[in-house]
Amino acid sequence: MRLFIDGDAFPNLLKPTMFRAIERFALSTVVVSNKRIDIGISENISYIVVDLGADEADNYIVEMITEGDLVITADIPLADRVISKNAYAIDHRGERFCEDNIKQYLSMRNLMQEIRDNGGETKGPVAFKKKDVQEFANQLNKLLVSIRKK
Repeated sequence: MRLFIDGDAFPNLLKPTMFRAIERFALSTVVVSNKRIDIGISENISYIVVDLGADEADNYIVEMITEGDLVITADIPLADRVISKNAYAIDHRGERFCEDNIKQYLSMRNLMQEIRDNGGETKGPVAFKKKDVQEFANQLNKLLVSIRKK
């Protein structure tokens, strides 16, 4: 299993937690972004900087993942593409995307986008807090342990 991190919107608060998990599980990790993102220096981590563009990092990740890989992203369309390749996806708050919930997340995301496109106002995401870091760490650990058991 390889770990891919969609680095463009990766919260700084998660970087130490992510680095510890990468080292603890010896995860072969690829951080993909359109600008340099630093999670830490490790033989387990490689950094890929893609061209600027809305979906360049997403396209790279989807092209590179294989069944059983794990992607960390808050991008719901990317998560959908990841799941369609039989890989795992988890967001920055520890929410695991899967076949059972991804279509619901996509529908809600598309509805909110349609409202914004038609001039409506929607609230943005809730601010990322230390509590979210703990929830992410817990869920990531559970997911990694369950994947390793398989």
